[in-house]
Amino acid sequence: MKLDPSATHNPELDLILSRVVAAPRARIWAAWTEPELLKQWFCPAPWSVNHAEIDLRPGGIFKTIMVSPEGQEFPNVGCFLDVVPQERLVFTDALGPGYRPTDNPFMTAVLTLRDVPGGTEYVARAIHRDPATRIKHEEMGFHGGWSTALDQLLAMIARG
Repeated sequence: MKLDPSATHNPELDLILSRVVAAPRARIWAAWTEPELLKQWFCPAPWSVNHAEIDLRPGGIFKTIMVSPEGQEFPNVGCFLDVVPQERLVFTDALGPGYRPTDNPFMTAVLTLRDVPGGTEYVARAIHRDPATRIKHEEMGFHGGWSTALDQLLAMIARG
């Protein structure tokens, strides 16, 4: 299943983080697709990720376990819908591995990367099933949280 990257943005259902970052696209891709790297930046500190499982193919698992500062674990299991190396990742929690429906879907995410002068255009789009879910995600701190996570990813890349 390929999601058209030019699909029209629906402000009632979608949240978007778009930035040009001074980092190579290949390094950003690795940070998203290698479990040990993903664990280092994926959620804003003081939260952390203690487990990441990635089967990088359509229908393959994308699983993380986020840990709150108090130690409470929040597992999230989904699957990849589209993988275009170093260009696009599409994953959802509406479907689990093997495209099996899940009980409590929240969003589908589309990450696109493109070389531009000065670095990489990084666009993360969270697609929701209804306006209430989008509003909930926004109120949970989508913009600040995803921006902080991206800053953490970039800091990890800068450290080498």
